[in-house]
Amino acid sequence: MATGTHTVTNQAPPLVGYDMFSSDRALAEAVERHLPPEVYEEAAKELAGFGVSTGSSQAQEWGRLANEFPPRLRTHDRYGNRIDEVEFHPSWHRLLGRAVGAGLTDAWGRPGGHVKRAALFLLASQVEAGHGCPLSMTHAAVPALRADPELAAAWEPLLASRVYEQDLRPPLEKAGVLLGMGMTEKQGGSDVRANATRAEPLAEDGAYVLTGHKWFCSAPMSDGFLVLARTARSASASAGGSTSAAGSASGSASGSGSGSAGEDGLTCFLVPRVLPDGSRNAFAIQRLKDKLGNRSNASAEVEFDGSTWARRVGEEGRGVRTIIGMVAATRLDCVLGSAALMRQAVAQAVHHASYRSAFGGPLVDKPLMRNVLADLALESEAATALGLRLAAAYDAAEAGSEEERALLRIAVPVAKYWVTKRCTPVVAEALECLGGNGYVEESGLPRLLRESPLNSVWEGAGNVQALDVLRALRREPEALNAFLVEVGRARGADHRLDRAIREMLAELADLDGIEARARRLVERMARVLQGALLVRWAPPAVADAFAASRLGGDWGAAFGTLPHTLDLAAVVERARPEA
Repeated sequence: MATGTHTVTNQAPPLVGYDMFSSDRALAEAVERHLPPEVYEEAAKELAGFGVSTGSSQAQEWGRLANEFPPRLRTHDRYGNRIDEVEFHPSWHRLLGRAVGAGLTDAWGRPGGHVKRAALFLLASQVEAGHGCPLSMTHAAVPALRADPELAAAWEPLLASRVYEQDLRPPLEKAGVLLGMGMTEKQGGSDVRANATRAEPLAEDGAYVLTGHKWFCSAPMSDGFLVLARTARSASASAGGSTSAAGSASGSASGSGSGSAGEDGLTCFLVPRVLPDGSRNAFAIQRLKDKLGNRSNASAEVEFDGSTWARRVGEEGRGVRTIIGMVAATRLDCVLGSAALMRQAVAQAVHHASYRSAFGGPLVDKPLMRNVLADLALESEAATALGLRLAAAYDAAEAGSEEERALLRIAVPVAKYWVTKRCTPVVAEALECLGGNGYVEESGLPRLLRESPLNSVWEGAGNVQALDVLRALRREPEALNAFLVEVGRARGADHRLDRAIREMLAELADLDGIEARARRLVERMARVLQGALLVRWAPPAVADAFAASRLGGDWGAAFGTLPHTLDLAAVVERARPEA
């Protein structure tokens, strides 16, 4: 019988209409493991509901449209008045409103709040990564604002609100607000010691006006921004100071890090977009960045013209100390965002291979394809397990655990370095699993690939993270001790993990010339930490495969080189996205 030339056969159906949370076994198990029993049942219901929402065709179409129609800058209105507004496609606002309503900015002070939020963030980022930026900044601003109890009392309820209001009005007149951040300047980048933005005090206590230019301002449509600037007094008191925000900002939930009072010479300020009288603050958006990926999200260069009103947050000259808690939280979101991209890429690859037939049977049953998929699934599960473990550490640190606070100090930059580095090769290999279909925009994989390097660059690139780990090793022995206690909980369960721990300890004992090999050390620490978590909590097939390949030395340079004796079918089956 003749077949029409346009009859479609042997194509995978779209991966839509599924519960993105419940079908992600690694994520669902991590949530159950780390949430307090008294809040788990209700949280699991909320997460499953959000998982159905994120897995819907509607949400995925919103994600596509938000990137197809990126934000536009409107500097002036029709009459020539400077307005500096960013216009977004309605799909962006729908995604952002849905996420705010689900509680993605409402974690602090709630039992298990950081674990639940981490799971929500991982789900939301799979649909569309760009809207995670304002969510992350708003969530992370809380510890910085707490340096000023009066500011925190006024702003924190608005940051944690589940109401999204996109219009620009005086912040304290709104039911919910978003915050952005501006730290880096064009002459310094990660080295904020080179910042030149100046702050002059006004007669009003705590009020200043700013003059300067920020090279990267995150989420410029927000209601306010935390920025760093120099006051005359702090600059003179700390000339030649030695603290770099990118180098020390990985501190714990309470903002522990290097440096002492007055060293950095910078002060933290809150800059509102709209002043209490309803007038626009002097906040000139010079241009939006034309980025490789993350195209739905606006990133901008902004200028403060000498009349930009700001409120000091914390003490003069301690701006880095004030803002490092924010940077630490956003770095964890970089880990979660990369884990989300990996999970979605692997889900798409496994889904495609399950439906696509070639050479006499489904691709997923071909030994070599199964090896590739299993290898990708291992990397994805390890990233998810690590990200949720760190979220649990945030909950414990907020509840008063000093050991968990110390663990965050070193484990956050370790995870930020390694997980974000692994994201791009995972996504690229998953794209290849779809063949030519994966290289076509309609598959969604090109958007994931463009997004994949971002989290490695933002909030301190790889070298910054590695150097920050060295700083913690040298100056904060309690951080290393907490790390060793954490990995030590799995000792004796797998001989390959035990050997990897011994090799790591030998490298840690030799700090001569350590800076040149810092990346090697941090990678080893990350793989040992991930291995310890999987040996303790993952199914035997997953733990065995990870230990054999990532810890045992039998690991090729490319994905798909796992030892053939492993139970690869079980690893792939666990990564299958269908509920």
